[in-house]
Amino acid sequence: MSGSDVMTAISAAPAAATPTPDGAELHRPVIDWFDAHARDLPWRRPEAGAWGVMVSEFMLQQTPVSRVLPVYEQWLARWPRPADLAAEPPGEAVRAWGRLGYPRRALRLHGAAAAIRERHGGDVPEDHAQLLALPGVGEYTAAAVASFAYGQRHPVLDTNVRRVFARAIGGVQYPPNATTAAERKLARALLPDEERTAARWAAATMELGALVCTARTPDCARCPIAASCAWRGAGSPAHDGPPRRGQTYAGTDRQVRGKLLAVLREAVAPVPQAALDRVWNEPVQRARALDGLVSDGLVEPLAGGLYRLPLT
Repeated sequence: MSGSDVMTAISAAPAAATPTPDGAELHRPVIDWFDAHARDLPWRRPEAGAWGVMVSEFMLQQTPVSRVLPVYEQWLARWPRPADLAAEPPGEAVRAWGRLGYPRRALRLHGAAAAIRERHGGDVPEDHAQLLALPGVGEYTAAAVASFAYGQRHPVLDTNVRRVFARAIGGVQYPPNATTAAERKLARALLPDEERTAARWAAATMELGALVCTARTPDCARCPIAASCAWRGAGSPAHDGPPRRGQTYAGTDRQVRGKLLAVLREAVAPVPQAALDRVWNEPVQRARALDGLVSDGLVEPLAGGLYRLPLT
């Protein structure tokens, strides 16, 4: 890979105060930093396998590691293979998801497990296209599983990686709100040529963004590529505004949905409407939240005003 390839990939980015580094100049210091400072996470251990990696990627979407760890370990103890999860009703996946939030991810993971059992003999496929064809698996998750589980060469662009590239290469504080074609082109240009090195680079840049090049308080003194960072070279110019904040939770439909699901997760039998009514006083919002759960397939209505987690 040449420096001109990288320059071409970011032609739309703002000009930086320092020359854009060749990707090869970044690989070794970032990977060496990762080798010394990477967290010991269960999905990074060899015994996790491709299924453990896939479960972690579903759980870590919009959820911090500290909240994922206990649920992840319970999940893999109960369902160590995709076929184990696929054999259970989807409502059990929702129940085990607990308070991770965004519970539709549990249904999608259950759907992916069922497809893996039916199409791939119970083994998470290695082929990127086959991963991408699984229910609930998008571009990022397919690339992450292929890279982290099978050591393949794919650009893995999560929020942390995008922020590292925006600063180190683009010279700006934050990436765009949505991933752009220019970012994807840059990520491909920065990939090391050798597959295993590329997979290590993907994990290393993600960890660098999570631990050092953080959104609000980057610790540039600990960064292995601070000397060549375009953003620092430009004087660390401030973005037009802070990174986008997440939606306030208190009082939202998300909070009501969570309270309704909590009742259903704890129940061993179908739950009457009256029990759900008690979790939220405002009837219009409560009804809207319950209707949304039913529409999303997270709750199954039964005759007689009863509700349960889905069995099919």
